[in-house]
This record gives sequence, structure tokens and C-alpha cells, in this order.
Amino acid sequence: MHFSIPETESRSGDSGGSAYVAYNIHVNGVLHCRVRYSQLLGLHEQLRKEYGANVLPAFPPKKLFSLTPAEVEQRREQLEKYMQAVRQDPLLGSSETFNSFLRRAQQETQQVPTEEVSLEVLLSNGQKVLVSVLTSDQTEDVLEAVAAKLDLPDDLIGYFSLFLVREKEDGAFSFVRKLQEFELPYVSVTSLRSQEYKIVLRKSLAPLPLSTPWPHSYWDSAYDDDVMENRVGLNLLYAQTVSDIERGWILVTKEQHRQLKSLQEKVSKKEFLRLAQTLRHYGYLRFDACVADFPEKDCPVVVSAGNSELSLQLRLPGQQLREGSFRVTRMRCWRVTSSVPLPSGGTSSPGRGRGEVRLELAFEYLMSKDRLQWVTITSPQAIMMSICLQSMVDELMVKKSGGSIRKMLRRRVGGTLRRSDSQQAVKSPPLLESPDASRESMVKLSSKLSAVSLRGIGSPSTDASASDVHGNFAFEGIGDEDL
Repeated sequence: MHFSIPETESRSGDSGGSAYVAYNIHVNGVLHCRVRYSQLLGLHEQLRKEYGANVLPAFPPKKLFSLTPAEVEQRREQLEKYMQAVRQDPLLGSSETFNSFLRRAQQETQQVPTEEVSLEVLLSNGQKVLVSVLTSDQTEDVLEAVAAKLDLPDDLIGYFSLFLVREKEDGAFSFVRKLQEFELPYVSVTSLRSQEYKIVLRKSLAPLPLSTPWPHSYWDSAYDDDVMENRVGLNLLYAQTVSDIERGWILVTKEQHRQLKSLQEKVSKKEFLRLAQTLRHYGYLRFDACVADFPEKDCPVVVSAGNSELSLQLRLPGQQLREGSFRVTRMRCWRVTSSVPLPSGGTSSPGRGRGEVRLELAFEYLMSKDRLQWVTITSPQAIMMSICLQSMVDELMVKKSGGSIRKMLRRRVGGTLRRSDSQQAVKSPPLLESPDASRESMVKLSSKLSAVSLRGIGSPSTDASASDVHGNFAFEGIGDEDL
């Protein structure tokens, strides 16, 4: 999940005392909470006591005197890097200390008192599930409440997730993000102050890496079998698949549509899903229409993620549909960058007069045996696309190591949840480090790509710092059999 501290604010003291600097922490570009330096320092000290100083990233030091505007900006940048590094660390980012700090800060910032409320959660077919929760309930609590209302067994809860979506005028969903363990769903949706934002329950396609706590993501449709053995799980998968087909997210020919209609009339849900699993884009997450620089600049495309690839659909002259696929295993690295257009006049003070944030997902792709090329997608959903890529890489790495996604799900033992031993052994690659060239996959690549100049992860062709780039441990070269 993308943390940023894009701006600071000078605020008056609580009792009219001296002013202080507040740091606005954003998640995927949306304000999550507002905190002071002293609060973040307190978090750092608590993490240091629990995990030791050697595990933690560097924290910006205290200053004896008031900070100049330049020093405030420098501290903001350092705090942003610190929060990103902690979140991306499998141990620190999953700690209750870190997540509870963010939940408390979110509740305090939005000034929401703890009380019992009714929260509406939608299913994929538009059916509404009303659950009674506390405003201070975290994502896991709300998910369990929804599961209990639906009578979904405990051991299947991890196959589903809650998503924050924006409902369009035609009833379709635009995915904002998957609700995380560090946020309070009621506060997250109500703080947006718009009726178009909803919480939806869907199969856990994305976007958490497998090294982070339950619930997890899975992309391989073979794992649907576990869910289909249960009546409630089967109904949820069936409703989601029917909805995705009706919206055109799953590609269906006329003959396939006829077969599906026949199975639907017979109420043969399992057979319907078996056929659906063979269709193009089954199990994919579809994003809003956006723009890419491939195959040409400013090309309007629709991006879908699934089956270890990003699919780009574009409409050619004459309304002919063309699709191009980019396999995850041939993406050497990727990054998300953001920029904020300056207002007229060319200058901008922090937090004032800024335009809408422009997000880009760029990945370096192995086009042929000896050619790497950067492909850029400009989309407000670029961060979620990046997280989908990371979770697909994680799944590939688990399979490569001989692990099983099923074993990665936390099991309930004595009324509590625990991670299995296999999850402890398989960790997501650290996002702030370059891939280790000594790893087998990279050695295999170098033997195949003698003509390719592999640039350092920290120096891609366009401007970005090393911390922005996600190295791909599942990257593979192209052999003669692929050409």
C-alpha cells in the first residue's frame, strides 16, 4: 500500500498556544490521518523497543531550534521515506504496534467517536448486507461481521476481502483500494463524504503480498475449488462471476454466452463457474479506461490484471478491439510516480493551490531477446495496479519455492488466528532494495541476454529514485522456445 506525506500544515496549539507542524499521511492519494513529529517519534521508539534498532529504518533526528521552511520540507521527505520503509517491511508493516497507531490516528483526525453504527456492505450483484459494527472496528472485524451475517465459514473468510469502490452512474464499480488492516472501514468510507463511495465484498484477487497478514490475495482460479464446496461461498463466487460477465469484464463469445445462459436457467452454479473459469479474463481485476504510451503515445486503453499478466485493450479505427498482454515474468521492474500540476503562475506553496495528482505506473519490459523497453500507464488507479503486480509476483514465488497458497491462509486455532509455518518461510522481496544479482533467476537471465544492457534498478530511463522502484524476483529471460 502506497504511503505518502505530500504536504504539511501549520496549525494552532490545542489551547491557543504556539503553532506546530502537522504531517498529512495519505494512502493511495487520500488523506488517512494527520500526525505530529512527536507522535511519529513515539511510534519509532515503541517499534525500536519491540524489534531492535537494527531492524528499523533511519528516523529524522530532533532539532533543538525551530525549523526553517527548507528543513520542514526535508523532514517531510524523510518521514515519508520512513513510513514507506516500515510499511513495506514484512515484520514491521504487519505489526500491531504500527497498524494500531494508524487506526488511532485515523479516528482522531476524522474526529469520529467510538460508537455502534450500521454499516452497509455490497455484494458484487448489488445486494446489500447491513452489519452492526463499532466505528473503531478494524477491517478484519468488519469482514468477520459480514461473514457471520452471510453464514460464511471461518476457514473461508480469508478467500474474500473488502474493497473501497466508487460507484459510477451506470452502477459499475471503480476500485479505489482494498481495505487494509491499518484502517477503520466505517471511518474510511464516511470520511470521503460522498454517497458514491461504497464498501464491496469480493473474492480476494488483490492487492496484499502474501508476506503480509491475513487476508491474502490469490490469482490462481484453482483455489476457487475450496470456496465452491461451501453453499455460501459458491453463491458469492457465482454472483460475482455473473456480474463480471454482465459488465463485460469477462470476455465471452456468442456460443459461450449461450452455454452460460443455459446453465444459468438450470441453476447449475458449479458447472457455470467451471465454464466461466475457461473464459478470457476470468479472475481478472478490471480498471477504468486510461492512457498508455504503448503501442503509441497517448493511446486510450483499458487495463485488466490477472493470470500473471497485465492486459491492455484498445479500440482501433472501425471499432475493432485489440488486446496486448504483458507477462509479469518479463517485467524486470516497475514503479509508480506522481506529479502535481502547478497552478497558473508556476509556483506552489505546500498544500495550497495544487491541482489533481497525476499517477503513472511504468514497467521495464523484455520485448524480445535483447530489448528492454519502458511502458507507462497513466491512471488514477496506478497504485492499485502496482499492488496487483506485487501480489502476482508473490504468488509466483510461492509456487516456485514449492509452497501452496492454501497453506498461506491463517487458520483458526482455539478461537484465534495464527500464520502457518510456511508463511513465515516465504517473504515478499523488499520493495526498497534492488534484486540480488546472485539469485538464480537473475543468473539465468544474464546468460540469455548478453546483448542487453541491464541498467541499475536505481537509474531507470526516466526520473525516479531507487526507493520508487520495485524489483521483480520472478523476472525471467526469453529462451529460443519463446521466440
